[in-house]
Amino acid sequence: MPLYTDAERARRDGTAWTLVQGILAPVQFVAFAVSLVLVLRYLGTGHGLQAATASVLVKTGLLYTIMVTGAIWEKVVFGQYLFARPFFWEDVFSMLVIALHTAYVVALLTGGLDAREQLLLALAAYASYLVNAAQFLLKLRAARLQAERERKSPASGLGMAAGAAK
Repeated sequence: MPLYTDAERARRDGTAWTLVQGILAPVQFVAFAVSLVLVLRYLGTGHGLQAATASVLVKTGLLYTIMVTGAIWEKVVFGQYLFARPFFWEDVFSMLVIALHTAYVVALLTGGLDAREQLLLALAAYASYLVNAAQFLLKLRAARLQAERERKSPASGLGMAAGAAK
């Protein structure tokens, strides 16, 4: 089953939300990488708690932003905010990512965990983020492969679109 129908691909390519996602994803990854270093530095040395904490909050803010804008993108392209057929499992796992990042913020605000435990929770959130990012990268690759197949065989693209419309 193709990832996108012709109509979905046209909506994907025609919306500014695709560009927004394309910008936010690498920005979030850079924030993750910087934060990971700061968190590991604190856990290893006991130095830099404020920088580590701030970096996790920045990463979490970017995550919330990309999740909201991604839901809007999904609505534009597939007609529903989350759990559209092609991205169902990515969205399911995204809920775990959001839950773990949110748990970190709650622990920070309530003091329910000490600083070390909070940052260990952040590492768990980051591990889930890496799995989720890999899911989306694989989906991006699948979309590119689909586009290549359809360029090589335009008639098959029409057949797939007609079959998907039924």
